[in-house]
Amino acid sequence: MKRILYQVDAFASEVFKGNPAAVCICDQWPDTSLMQQVANENNLSETAFAVPVEDRYEIRWFTPEMEVELCGHATLATAHVLFNHRDQPGERILFDSVHSGRLIVKRSGEMLTLDFPADSMEEMVVPELIVTALQTPPLKAFRCKTDFMFVFASQSEIENMEPDFGLLAQVGGRGVIVTALGNDVDFVSRFFAPQTGINEDPVTGSAHTALTPYWSKMLGKRELTARQLSTRGGELVCVDKGDRVDISGHAVTYMIGEIDL
Repeated sequence: MKRILYQVDAFASEVFKGNPAAVCICDQWPDTSLMQQVANENNLSETAFAVPVEDRYEIRWFTPEMEVELCGHATLATAHVLFNHRDQPGERILFDSVHSGRLIVKRSGEMLTLDFPADSMEEMVVPELIVTALQTPPLKAFRCKTDFMFVFASQSEIENMEPDFGLLAQVGGRGVIVTALGNDVDFVSRFFAPQTGINEDPVTGSAHTALTPYWSKMLGKRELTARQLSTRGGELVCVDKGDRVDISGHAVTYMIGEIDL
């Protein structure tokens, strides 16, 4: 059984930037073990699989080591593939996730916008393990649905951070978001997830479901500009809509190939 595999750089307007994701559109669901093997073989932060169901698509996401409950950049990449390579009509695609519910991607010119549910956040005491692992004490700490978020005093602290990934892997959850006010954008962030086999994710759309409500409240504005400070880097525009968040960016196709399953 042969399938087309697309590789897309999400939250980027040119290749070799943003966050690469693999996308496979299937007629029916392959075995979970097979999807995990494909993701491991791709060795990207995420591989997305989507199956059409009536007027929408069901979607699942895999790191090289495990299935995850939500992935923003791979959903953006999947919408890019459907709009640009699969003749998807209209300007909106509905996705359903068994873990995260209804997800929407809208197209406006070259810009794609994720319409995702806002994350839940509960303030917590800063764990000593985090202070040791990040080598800098955060100002605030939050427990989100699957991640932890730590707020720091400056962009330079985020830029210069050299985490101990072995210690971070002991924190639990899916990953660790670190964030601060930006110098020329509203806020900056990085995302570490050694727990799922990804030391640092280049651009993490789903993390902005927590980052956007937090910085919207702190800055008193609904629309925010954001930058993820990985080596590849990523630019995002985010809008706080209360119980949902819009996360916008570009995507570009890097490769189209064929895999034999």
